Amino acid sequence: MRYSSRLTVAAHILMCIRYFHGKEKLTSDFLAGSVNVNPVVVRNILGKLKKAGLVKVEAGIGGASLARDPADITLLDVFNAVETDTDLFHFHENPNPECPVGRSVHPVLGEQLAGVQSAMERHLESITLKDLMSGISE
Repeated sequence: MRYSSRLTVAAHILMCIRYFHGKEKLTSDFLAGSVNVNPVVVRNILGKLKKAGLVKVEAGIGGASLARDPADITLLDVFNAVETDTDLFHFHENPNPECPVGRSVHPVLGEQLAGVQSAMERHLESITLKDLMSGISE
């Protein structure tokens, strides 16, 4: 099981917006050229990022821009903005209540998996757009 590519596409878009700010008109067509996806995909992601307060989008002449400083945008912000289901793990719904394992699996395993999810979220929160930009070479 793996997540969709929305997080990585969104991070790519944000890095492009930061890198090309003031150098290019940051339209969905331009951004789609870098990500190598259909501009509709970029527009959908931009809409989610805008709703989360991470970007500003001005139709027509404006294009896209960051709404916050790159040091204040974390990968957790991006993840929460673009992923429709932010729970990392999902349980099967109907374990057998007559089985000792079946009746205990959700609370026993759930506590452990909640710790894994929490660790992932803490790590995503520790990575900023500014950090990512330090890896972009000219």
